[in-house]
Amino acid sequence: MTSAANAAAILPERGLADRLTALFWRRPRLLLILMLSPPLIWLGLVYLGSLLALLLQSFYAIDEFSGVVKPELTLKTYAELFRAQNLDIILRTLGMSAAVTLGCALIAFPIAYYAARFARGRWKALFYLGVMLPLWSSYLVKVYAWKLILAKEGIVTWAAEGAGLSMILNAVLAIPGLGGNSLSTSPLGTFIVFVYVWLPYMILPMQAALERVPVSMLEASADLGASRGQTFRTVVLPLALPGVIAGSIFTFSLTMGDYIIPQIVGTSARFIGLAVYQLQGTAGNIPLAAAFAVVPILIMLVYLWIAKRMGAFDAL
Repeated sequence: MTSAANAAAILPERGLADRLTALFWRRPRLLLILMLSPPLIWLGLVYLGSLLALLLQSFYAIDEFSGVVKPELTLKTYAELFRAQNLDIILRTLGMSAAVTLGCALIAFPIAYYAARFARGRWKALFYLGVMLPLWSSYLVKVYAWKLILAKEGIVTWAAEGAGLSMILNAVLAIPGLGGNSLSTSPLGTFIVFVYVWLPYMILPMQAALERVPVSMLEASADLGASRGQTFRTVVLPLALPGVIAGSIFTFSLTMGDYIIPQIVGTSARFIGLAVYQLQGTAGNIPLAAAFAVVPILIMLVYLWIAKRMGAFDAL
């Protein structure tokens, strides 16, 4: 018996798993292709395919008499976006998104700065727990809880009356375009809930950016005679700006696309997300809903391009 025959008799026959392992070891590119194929197919067919279908639907129009969608390419649907009522929805959404982003940045900055510069050990863990804990609860539960908190009979009104601030609260609610019968039915209430829900998405990127600010630069600024305000304006803020922009990507885009908070908390004024939800559901106007959906996509593409130019993705 030859030596090869002896080796074959001693070694057991290799199974399918062993043969595949040997094949992938000899051809690593084949393994890479097999690993990347499922997510790329999902991204290409499901995600990008749905976006292309959405874009195509936005160039269709609906017959005003029969209500049937006509599969003919036209810009008529996009022209409807410039009608007064539709343009008002777009501007209202952009205004709320910008206000929520600014509010989140102002509240998040001192929290993120303290966590990056002073929190250590258990306090750092407590910081992360406090920021992440609201994300573990149900989105709808939080929104309905704020609906009760901001109601006329809620805890905010009760606390304002107890502290003698009811006149100030009533004066705020009397401001046109800001107030209403109560905070739960006012644009201000919608703003408060938006800020609360999206605040963690601003704190975490900002905190990551502030941790990258070298302490030596702060010490050098102080050694050169700069005051704390000058150090903040010329050193801390420019270096933390990518983190602010990175957080604003989340707060701005999430506010533009949300339709649940404006539907539960606030007035009957529509936002883009709510308009898309109602047009494709109740009204059945798929082309106009698709055209509305394209608006935040275009806005976010421009926003992401500007954010990339400013180095925001380095803070993600």
